[in-house]
Amino acid sequence: MTDIGNVLISGGASGLGAATATAVAKAGGTPLVLDLAVPDSEHPYRVVDIADSEAVAAATADLAAGVEGRLDGVFTAAGIDCCGRLEQVPASDWERVIAVDLIGTAAVVRAALPYLASPAGRIVTCASTLGLKAVSDATAYCAAKFGVVGFTRALAVETAGRFGVTLLVPGGMDTAFFDGRSEQYRPPPDAHLNRPEDVAAAVVHALSQPVGCEIREMVVCASEESSWP
Repeated sequence: MTDIGNVLISGGASGLGAATATAVAKAGGTPLVLDLAVPDSEHPYRVVDIADSEAVAAATADLAAGVEGRLDGVFTAAGIDCCGRLEQVPASDWERVIAVDLIGTAAVVRAALPYLASPAGRIVTCASTLGLKAVSDATAYCAAKFGVVGFTRALAVETAGRFGVTLLVPGGMDTAFFDGRSEQYRPPPDAHLNRPEDVAAAVVHALSQPVGCEIREMVVCASEESSWP
C-alpha cells in the first residue's frame, strides 16, 4: 500500500464523497473538495458546478496550487438523479443528470490529469449498479452511469502505465441521495443499504494500491442489493 497523498474529490460535501474525504484524511492524506455546496469540514474546497467543465478546470488548478501542484488521486463521487418516465421528465432535468454524472466525471478527470503524479497517481470513478443493470423510470441515470462504465474502461486502456484507474460500482447507500423523492422512488423501509463509510474504505483501498497493481473494477453493495446482478 502506498501513501494516499492529495486526493481531489468531486461531490465531497455530502454522501459518499464526504465519507471518502473523511477516510482520506484519516489515512493521512489531504482531501481537496469540489462541490456545488460548501462542505461541513475544514478540508480545502472550491464551490463549483461539476457540469461546467471550464469552472471545474479553474477550481482544480486553484486547489492543486495549494498543494504544490501535485495530485496523487482523484475520486469522482458527484452525482444526481431525476426519476420518472422519459416523456414525463423535463428535458432540462434529464440532461442535467447526464451533465453532472457523465460529463462532470470526465471534466474532473480531465482537469486533474496535468497535476496527477505518474505513474503512482490513481483515478477512481463512481458508476452504480444501475450502470450495469437497467431499470424503468431511470433512463437519465442509467444512461449516465452506463456511460461512466464505458468512459472508465476506455480511460484505463488509454492511461495504462501512466495512472491507475479503478471503476467503483456501488449499490444503494444510506445517504441523502434519496431525499426529496416521491415514495415510489425511495428505498422501502426494510431495504438494506450500505453505510457510505464502508464504501469509502473501499475507495481508499483502491487509491492506496502500489504502482503496477490494478484494481480495475469493484462492486460494493449490500448483501441483499436488488439491483445486482
